Amino acid sequence: MATSDRLTARGWAILIVLSSAIFLEGIDIAMMGVALPSIRADLGLSTSSLQWVVSAYVLGYGGFVLLGGRASDLLGRRRMFLLWLTVFLLFSGLGGLATDGWMLVVARFVTGVAAAFMTPAGLSIITTTFAEGPQRNRALLVYAGIAAGGFSLGMVTGGLLTSIDWRWVFFAPVIMAALILAAAVRLVPRDTPATSAAGGYDLQGTLSLTGAMLLLVYSVVMLPDVSAGQTAATAAAGVALLVLFVTIERRSRTPLLRLGLLRSAPLLRANLGALLLLAGFFGFQFIAVLYLQEFRGWSELQTGLALMILGLDAILAPTLTPVLVRRFGNGRVIVAGLALSAVAYALFLRVGADWTYAAMLPTFLLLSTAFALAYGPLTIAATDGVAEHEQGVAGGVLTTSFQFGAALGLAVVTAVVVGRSGTDGAGLDAFRTALLVPLAAAALGILVTASGLRRRGTTSAPAEAVLERT
Repeated sequence: MATSDRLTARGWAILIVLSSAIFLEGIDIAMMGVALPSIRADLGLSTSSLQWVVSAYVLGYGGFVLLGGRASDLLGRRRMFLLWLTVFLLFSGLGGLATDGWMLVVARFVTGVAAAFMTPAGLSIITTTFAEGPQRNRALLVYAGIAAGGFSLGMVTGGLLTSIDWRWVFFAPVIMAALILAAAVRLVPRDTPATSAAGGYDLQGTLSLTGAMLLLVYSVVMLPDVSAGQTAATAAAGVALLVLFVTIERRSRTPLLRLGLLRSAPLLRANLGALLLLAGFFGFQFIAVLYLQEFRGWSELQTGLALMILGLDAILAPTLTPVLVRRFGNGRVIVAGLALSAVAYALFLRVGADWTYAAMLPTFLLLSTAFALAYGPLTIAATDGVAEHEQGVAGGVLTTSFQFGAALGLAVVTAVVVGRSGTDGAGLDAFRTALLVPLAAAALGILVTASGLRRRGTTSAPAEAVLERT
């Protein structure tokens, strides 16, 4: 690789700071999954209420992330990154002080909103700091690898911290955020806002999108507890708000999302693939934690150590994935990752009451490899070829896809587990039925992303070409 394509020492420093922020976001969500049973026991939450501890964060994140991307383009990426990292720090600490379920849910929602502004700002700093081509793709794969490591390593970290006290799952991110903030103030370069902020915020679009996500996920979560008529009415209201969002965007002079961006087939496939990848991963994580802790009676520490192998993706993403992308192309690697995840979920369908860890290990190994293969290339595909002044919005669309997929997958799995549970709680039949959800998400993801391989010359060729030069 030519010297000009290499990352400088300062470039690496900036990349590590920004990657640490996405690692913080990933580990924060993942630690919560392992801590949920302890939180339920301490605060007296039901299964349906429990999932809102996660979904409140995801909904705040997914609902406001497009506005976050827009704000970073208008007000300045550095300014948005530093400001909302501070808000993230404060409300994560507030969550650790919660004494009731509603307090925790509110704190998680605001923390999610903070992440919605912080994350697209950080991603767009990377895509505008590093030149498009080999340098940017190397940076994005490192970024994605560290992000994937946060999702997986958060499980074992969450187990370790919860074994002390579940509140440390909230206090530990405060310490991490403070360190990242101190480094970011010194290292993240200043930038000039693209345009005047006056009239540039599509609040109507933001509110309609957030409301639509909230109603759609709520309708799925409450499916076992309410009548079919109520479910249909809630879902219809959510769809109506989505239609309203599209109408607002078409008429707005400064739309939250320029709809023309979604007319790009490669970007649309990448975002749908991202949604389905996270839907399966988060749904499976919820099932695995309930199975190990509540059905098998494993401690938080045992559960965390069992899931530690999923952290392998943090090593594979920046090492194995670039080699495979150079050899086979971005699109084929994404499809392969989703295919491996489908195999992983299918293997876990045989889960038994007394399964040994050796029986679970193939699923965990395959899933860590699948996440490493799919996450980074999807990030490249969803931002490749986008104009610099829309990088914040493109990052916001991708993050929306990730977060809405996580919320929807978790909601559907929760609804299935609750619906199939008996008076003694969830059993193997409930877990096996719920596992069909991530399996179906992976299968659909394969169909969506593989459809682009037939048009490889116009879709994945650019990404492959630049990676060929690394």
